[in-house]
Amino acid sequence: MRVLLVGAGGVGGAITRIAARRPFFEAMVVADYDPGRAGAAVAALGGDARFTAEQVDASDEEAVARLLARHRCDVLLNATDPRFVMPLFRAARAAGAGYLDMAMSLSRPHAERPYAECGVKLGDEQFEQAADWEKEGVLALVGMGVEPGLSDVFARYAADELFDEIEEIGVRDGANLTVDGYDFAPSFSIWTTIEECLNPPVVYERGRGWFTTEPFSEPEVFDFPEGIGPVECVNVEHEEVLLVPRWVDARRVTFKYGLGREFVETLKTLHLLGLDRTGPVTVPGPDGPVAVSPRDVVAACLPDPATLGERMHGKTCAGTWVRGLKDGKPREVYLYHVVDNQWSMAEYGSQAVVWQTAVNPVVALELLATGAWSGAGVLGPEAFPAQPFLDLLAAYGSPWGMREM
Repeated sequence: MRVLLVGAGGVGGAITRIAARRPFFEAMVVADYDPGRAGAAVAALGGDARFTAEQVDASDEEAVARLLARHRCDVLLNATDPRFVMPLFRAARAAGAGYLDMAMSLSRPHAERPYAECGVKLGDEQFEQAADWEKEGVLALVGMGVEPGLSDVFARYAADELFDEIEEIGVRDGANLTVDGYDFAPSFSIWTTIEECLNPPVVYERGRGWFTTEPFSEPEVFDFPEGIGPVECVNVEHEEVLLVPRWVDARRVTFKYGLGREFVETLKTLHLLGLDRTGPVTVPGPDGPVAVSPRDVVAACLPDPATLGERMHGKTCAGTWVRGLKDGKPREVYLYHVVDNQWSMAEYGSQAVVWQTAVNPVVALELLATGAWSGAGVLGPEAFPAQPFLDLLAAYGSPWGMREM
């Protein structure tokens, strides 16, 4: 397998460190808009000849397609932010290469009823091309990070192994991470965090389909394992709600994120001030007016999450809560994956949140390389058997857990 990795930021850098320990691929080309960042990611691997660095603009479909062809890559692994999903998705198809991402094409709220009805949903643009990918016999594996990704694998595992009927699948994410020296320092891309947290959250119900609610709706306290403890979680727009119902039969599917009240209030303030907008505004500059995106300014003012590992303490938990019936009796479980920042920094030099995101696409690539997973079209993680993934994840030294509720 020959891989083009686009994006050498926190998650991309963690992907290279994880992949370098595995023998399943022949080559990995690490490409970024910033050639210095791509070069640094490769240099950190101590001379592994399988890795090379390149410069590419992720929005330039023709340049990406040429890079895929020049390096004879079988698959494009997208580690950029969601703005670049569609150009990279199209570039891979144009080059006849497979595609894998960790976040799907962007949504657009309903024009008249944003907090009741869906407009353009996450992933809609990709699924519109599913028949073409399937006809061409090429796979686009979408939403294959940790959430979405591992959380979807857990949903598939629960349906296959743990339940006869599923009432609800609810992805629940929480952490007790702190960052020394910062009052506000998101552990993941603030651009992506603003996008998913301030858009109308989507809920799925059998018979009703997908619908939306107000941001931060339906707060609940969820008790997370391994010492993290109770965290208030709220509805957030996320890909699992759009993916799981396509392959897993459940009456209701939700996603709730343990943001904490201070984080929620900060996001509300950004929205109130218009600082969550992506469209340009004109501001004075030393050489005249300059058009800038308010959200890009917010991101530039905050520390790069990839650089926070040495200052971070605590654990992060991603998991899928499922309730239903087994052998005619009620059952409720939480399938989860916890990463301790102290461990991920000592073992890989990557902070916990980016490492937890990065390990899952590497596991998926290995399953595809060995033939344990195969398929064509635009497919989510739920479309594949869960057990091979969970077994290989444990073999990577990062086991998962299950708690009966």
